[in-house]
Amino acid sequence: MRKGVDKRAMAVLSAGHLFTDVNQGAVAALIPFLVAERGLSLAAAGTLVLAATLSSSIVQPLFGYFSDSRPLHALMPLGVLIGGLGIALAGVAPTYPTILVCVVISGLGVAAFHPESARFANYVSGVRRARGMSLFSVGGNAGFALGPVITTPLVLFLGLPGALLLALPALLMCLVLFYELPRLLTFRPETVEDAGAEGEGETDRWGAFARMVSIVSIRSFVYFGLVTFVSSYYIQVLGTSTALANAALSVMLFAGAVGTLTMGPLADRVGRRTVLAGAMLLLAPLIFAFTLSGPLTGMAVLALVGAVTIGTFGVTVVMGQEYLPGRIGVAAGVTLGLSIGIGGLGAPVFGAVADSFGLHAMMLTLAALPVAGLALSFTLPREQRSG
Repeated sequence: MRKGVDKRAMAVLSAGHLFTDVNQGAVAALIPFLVAERGLSLAAAGTLVLAATLSSSIVQPLFGYFSDSRPLHALMPLGVLIGGLGIALAGVAPTYPTILVCVVISGLGVAAFHPESARFANYVSGVRRARGMSLFSVGGNAGFALGPVITTPLVLFLGLPGALLLALPALLMCLVLFYELPRLLTFRPETVEDAGAEGEGETDRWGAFARMVSIVSIRSFVYFGLVTFVSSYYIQVLGTSTALANAALSVMLFAGAVGTLTMGPLADRVGRRTVLAGAMLLLAPLIFAFTLSGPLTGMAVLALVGAVTIGTFGVTVVMGQEYLPGRIGVAAGVTLGLSIGIGGLGAPVFGAVADSFGLHAMMLTLAALPVAGLALSFTLPREQRSG
């Protein structure tokens, strides 16, 4: 098996991840325009976000299951294309039901892309799987962050029909993936002379996988709680402007991308479990420190929180695939999709806590959650280090 990550293959997969997750970020950017121009209620707008979350995340394990049973390599380029076409058409759909259908179609495209592409990210990473999966994950992080950046000016200048232009990068990325697909297929274990069959001699460890997924779900609760309420915390608790509040959230998200690139190689060196446990250990005191900080100090602390929280995304995908060597599509679908979707569903619960007890108390609740994740991390099996 090759020692390092194939740069060309990983660049293609990470770019595909970026252009796929742009569509997820675009949903939130379209919401205020749909409310203003189509007269949607806030409840209807919230339903669009929920539909996008459910269709793009919760169903990913199903795509992973089918791709494990029968290779579906075309899901990578077609997933990017369907994701882009769905969100592009949502901008011009004439009625709320058709907007909802377009959002769901886009989400299904996103869901189709992830398990199969994560499988190939595993293949092209050689023995440096955590490093490779981090490079793959950072594409998704960047895409989600770029979604509003790309969508907002298009709609501001061209109106909702400007969303149609979101189909163009999806089409281009689809063509690139189709062009690169024959080369990507050469990295499959059965085509690599010294790799052997994927998962040969190994058994699926469902118990360890379930415990790891519990940790991922806890991390996802924390992540969505922060993404949803950090800006409100800055405005209502710290008394800052909306601009500074949004800047603080951006700092957290971009620091997460840096953390992703850092923690992958670290996990290959010192072990996945060690890095995941260390992240859970640091997360609770960092969030608590944030509740004691002012606006600028809080921004610095949020950068660390983002790096620790988001930085382990790629690591846990690799762990899931190593625990289920015969079901790496399912493993990716659960760790990239289902667990993340569960975290999104927890956001209303934290909103209720904030409504009843205040945003400060809600942040303290988030700070308590990683303690359970830390305890669970000690129950995970140790893995062989890659170097």
